[in-house]
Amino acid sequence: MTDALPTTHPLADGRTTGSRLVRALRGDRPETLPVWFMRQAGRSLPEYRELRVGTAMLDACLDPALASEITLQPVRRHGVDAGIFFSDIVVPIKLAGVDVEIVPGRGPVLGSPVRTAADVDALRPLETEALAPITEAVARTVAELGSTPLIGFAGAPFTLAAYLVEGGPSKDHIRARTMMHAEPETWARLLDWAADVSGAFLRAQVLAGASAAQLFDSWVGSLSRADYVSRVAPHSARALSHVTDLGVPRIHFGVGSGEVLADMATVGGSVGAVDAVGVDWRLPLDEAVQRVGSDVTVQGNLDPAMLSAPWPVLETHVRDVVRRGGVARAHVVNLGHGVPPETDPTVLTRVVELVHALGDGTDVGTDGTDRAAS
Repeated sequence: MTDALPTTHPLADGRTTGSRLVRALRGDRPETLPVWFMRQAGRSLPEYRELRVGTAMLDACLDPALASEITLQPVRRHGVDAGIFFSDIVVPIKLAGVDVEIVPGRGPVLGSPVRTAADVDALRPLETEALAPITEAVARTVAELGSTPLIGFAGAPFTLAAYLVEGGPSKDHIRARTMMHAEPETWARLLDWAADVSGAFLRAQVLAGASAAQLFDSWVGSLSRADYVSRVAPHSARALSHVTDLGVPRIHFGVGSGEVLADMATVGGSVGAVDAVGVDWRLPLDEAVQRVGSDVTVQGNLDPAMLSAPWPVLETHVRDVVRRGGVARAHVVNLGHGVPPETDPTVLTRVVELVHALGDGTDVGTDGTDRAAS
């Protein structure tokens, strides 16, 4: 916590300082493991589906009352240790004037892709005034959460650039990766723009009351390590630098990130650049700890597919993930990606109860049993 935060901020007035999440992110393993889920707010909840009837996704994100209520729904239902602000990674680029909509069943689609130097020159900065719906939604949410921390989030520059260049979702991001090599100066300017837009979005959430910040790189798994280190990581570091002076814990997460996980933990080549790395389901947590070292908290990494498995299978999986996470300095239990929309929400509640019953996570035996309870 620094003097840069408002005195009414939950980390400044002490509301969330001792929360399980904040303690774990700062490297202090709490007596009870913290747990939350990416995409915990959304389509898996019947109350969300009822609330969203007749409202487009981006309209919901920019309605402060609606966004706040959606953020709060899973905290009430599941008893998770944090809220994650309900928004979308393309919200800040929309607020900066980019023509983008979320098409049901497809995802973000741009009116005009960004593929030339002139296209990059035409991009406008994200003005502070445009962020008013975001700051109002966060403030409303934080007022309701009390001692439960809110996590702010933003899309990482590469993932935003991939959408901008491709014009929508893509399996291999060929156009984006081609621009990276064919027009490196244009690429660098595009990623600097994306970094500043994401950084401003993150900073607005933190100043309005978020107690942690997560940078989310959905498509980083399509990159070679060499390309990530030289052409992407410096821009992710730039995005995160927008909240450095605020002193809030920072989480860096990417999908398919195993080969660059250590680089994501020291993004931009700086130890301490992030407080935690999110690990997807492909890499066992104990191996992830070997890659990132003992100075970083790990977050993850339950396999989302297991949420639809029979409970004994899921329980064994949860215990195994917790056991492996026990070798880290601290562990925030989460999924290795987001909650699938078809998930039975009662299963998520049951997972939260199980995780909380496992104490600090360091006493779960190799056979999946809880040694402290046996």
